[in-house]
Amino acid sequence: MDYFLNKIDKHLDNHRSLDQNKNELKRKLNDLNGLKEDIESRLSSELQPTKKLKKGVQIWLENVERINGEIQSLDGRIGESSALTRGFHAKDVLMRMKEVEEHIQQGKFCEGLVVDNPRRIGQVLSTSTLSGEATKLCIEEIWQCLMNDEVRKIGVWGMGGVGKTSIMKHINNRLLKETHKFDVVIWITVSKEMSLAKLQKDLASKLDVKFSGNECETTRAGMLFETLSFKFSRFVIILDDVWEKVSFEQVGIPESSNGSKLVLTTRSLDVCRHVGCNRVIQIKPLAEEEAWNLFLEIVGGNILNIPGLEPVAKSITKHCAGLPLGVIVELSLARQSVNGLEDEVIQQLRFSYDRLKDQKLQHCFLNCALYPAEFAIREIDLVHLWIAEGLVEEMNSRQAEYDKGCAIMNRLINNCLLEVPTETENGRCVKMHDLVRDMALHITCGTPRFLVKAGMRLTEPPDIQEWRKDLEKVSLMENWGLQLPYPLEILPPKCPMLTTLLFSGCNIQSIPEGFFKHMHGLKILDLSANPIKNLPDSIANLKNLTALLLRHCRSLEKVPSLSKLKVLKELNLEATSIKEIPCGMENLLKLNYLNLNGIGDLYEIPDRALSKLSCLQDLIVGETVISGEDVGGLKKLEILKGRFFDLHNLNAYVQALHGREEPLEYIIRVGERGWVEQINTRKYIELCGCNIYTNQIILPHVEELYIKECNLNCSEGYPLFSRFILISLSTFSSLKFLDIYNCKSIKKLFSPNCLPLNLQELSASECNMLEEIIAIELGWNQSEKATMEFHLPQLRLFSLWNLPKLKSICSVNGVIVCDSLEIIEVRNCPKLKRMPLNLSQLDNIRLQPSGPLSPLICIKPEEWWESVEWDHPNAKSILEPLLRSCW
Repeated sequence: MDYFLNKIDKHLDNHRSLDQNKNELKRKLNDLNGLKEDIESRLSSELQPTKKLKKGVQIWLENVERINGEIQSLDGRIGESSALTRGFHAKDVLMRMKEVEEHIQQGKFCEGLVVDNPRRIGQVLSTSTLSGEATKLCIEEIWQCLMNDEVRKIGVWGMGGVGKTSIMKHINNRLLKETHKFDVVIWITVSKEMSLAKLQKDLASKLDVKFSGNECETTRAGMLFETLSFKFSRFVIILDDVWEKVSFEQVGIPESSNGSKLVLTTRSLDVCRHVGCNRVIQIKPLAEEEAWNLFLEIVGGNILNIPGLEPVAKSITKHCAGLPLGVIVELSLARQSVNGLEDEVIQQLRFSYDRLKDQKLQHCFLNCALYPAEFAIREIDLVHLWIAEGLVEEMNSRQAEYDKGCAIMNRLINNCLLEVPTETENGRCVKMHDLVRDMALHITCGTPRFLVKAGMRLTEPPDIQEWRKDLEKVSLMENWGLQLPYPLEILPPKCPMLTTLLFSGCNIQSIPEGFFKHMHGLKILDLSANPIKNLPDSIANLKNLTALLLRHCRSLEKVPSLSKLKVLKELNLEATSIKEIPCGMENLLKLNYLNLNGIGDLYEIPDRALSKLSCLQDLIVGETVISGEDVGGLKKLEILKGRFFDLHNLNAYVQALHGREEPLEYIIRVGERGWVEQINTRKYIELCGCNIYTNQIILPHVEELYIKECNLNCSEGYPLFSRFILISLSTFSSLKFLDIYNCKSIKKLFSPNCLPLNLQELSASECNMLEEIIAIELGWNQSEKATMEFHLPQLRLFSLWNLPKLKSICSVNGVIVCDSLEIIEVRNCPKLKRMPLNLSQLDNIRLQPSGPLSPLICIKPEEWWESVEWDHPNAKSILEPLLRSCW
């Protein structure tokens, strides 16, 4: 009995002392954690790139973390204990207290926390000030990639002088200072004259690998591979300023799977792609405000106290357009009172130009400088200029040449020589950075020699001294006040080597007769968008002319004879006021592009005028009438945009296509002049005011068909689409958009065997006699009870407007399966009592408040909704929330 009483007394003593011991443990644990914080503070100063943490210190820090976790767990168990069982934890508390005391004694580390790390390789680099929020975001993105084990290769690209090297120097230093994730951090400047041997030698010197000098490249690669793979756990190799595609296998850099990294900086996106970078990060120029802040950081804010200096300073930063290198060099120039850009900037930027190597590619780049500063150049205009210049490889197809030109543009963009400020549905635009344009103009002061004063608000042409004999290209475009003196007050320019003369977007009303007298080598003459009324007859003597561009010369009524321009390939007279085609146009046997679009007074092109132009690939005449037989004889056509007088001409043209490919793109209008606001496809036909007879219309593989105000002369009541004959296919599988408007005599649209199965939009409106959409013809094999399904899987829009006699969309036991339907419009169709639409989305209708409702149903009048029947039993109740009233 005494034994049990003693046990109870001891347990009660433990219970009473537990709280006291817990408090003492908490105090000692605070002391231990305070000591840990002090040690971590000492580490931040002692742990340099060439040092490493002592193993004992590392174990001590890990044990402190473990002790904290175990005491927290013990505290939790005590808290969950009952009054009777709490005392049993007293022994555990005392043990933890003793362990904490021992660790406090062990944590003195009087002899230091770190030792030399002979395996740690890296070098702190000198850095410059970085400016801008975007720069900080780029640094953080690169850092996150380095910390992510799944990202092995990182490409950092951007134009010369944008700050790639400066950013990576900061990353290099941060890797050495903030993390012990990597044993090796190597920086190698590759630069322009890269060779495999030099790269191997530079890497070996950083890794302390000794080459005897007799090894072949393969052996050296093996030595480097062995060192990086087996002597170090993780490495980061930064290759700065890479210009060429590099094989890391040939160098000896392993494809790491252990978290090692390879980072390269380059001006070429293609280099990043070639080496297989997992992540590609573009460094863009600073924003205008950030460039200004960088300027103030360098010179100091006190400069703003100097009267009149702020506008000058801001003009400097604006000219540099966000390039940090440009800002810094411009400042050094300003301090030295030197005008112009220092050679350093020009040379830095010129490296990218020199690396293009291909001379035609270089000339394509230089041609971009013909446009004004900060000008958004339409891709289509620039590529057509390159084609006209002969800078794009000549091919059998103009579309292929255009695609090749777009590939050239991509190379210039990927090499940071062009920027893409905007990209729209109508195509992208590109522009040149101001300093890059300065570099291009600097080059063209030599060979090839350009005279560029585009967009400089000139009112008269440059002095005669500037029209040098060795000029190859002259651009005075976008000088809205520029006029040429008439009569000629200066001697005609003597430029026998001149090939390109760009005068577009000026105020030229007339050109002196002798102006082109000494320009016999001229190939491209662009006078577009000028209020010019007459052209000098001397243009007819420019026998080497390949492109004559007069687009939007709205006052121009007549063009001199073109009969002598035997090599002319491109003639653009869009939106001029000529009343007849130029004399001698039928002799332009090499012409491949003709644009007569938007000429209101040019009603038709005479028969046989086009028949000799066998090289024609793009024929764009808009509303001007052309002969179907003549156009059918043009076997190389890729783009056709014009109007046939009637269906007979359409048939003649389509019949001529039999056995050969139809154009890649066409807009063909037949009959009266009409107007459609939006064309959705590349193959469009419009019939306006035509009389449609039995089996009369032959169609190519049309994608969009608009039938307006046509009459169907057929007493039997056959469906409209039974009157069409396809050139080859038996179904209308290519047709995606169909719009029928104001066709008074049409009663039926389709029969089952001519339903366009890939329709995306179907609209019928103002057809007073239309009774059925899909009509079952006599003799059609149909079971009386079986449901007939018509599948239109891509149909998005189904629109029926003002059809007073429409009774049926399809037969009584027929349904249209249209799972993609987004909009249903029914307006003023009083006799339509059944909607035979099988909508799968009825079972899973989208009513999310954040997203669009689908399908959207627009009706008029609202009473029609009450009377109409749907095949689906719950259709009305499900679709009610989607109902909208048509305006």
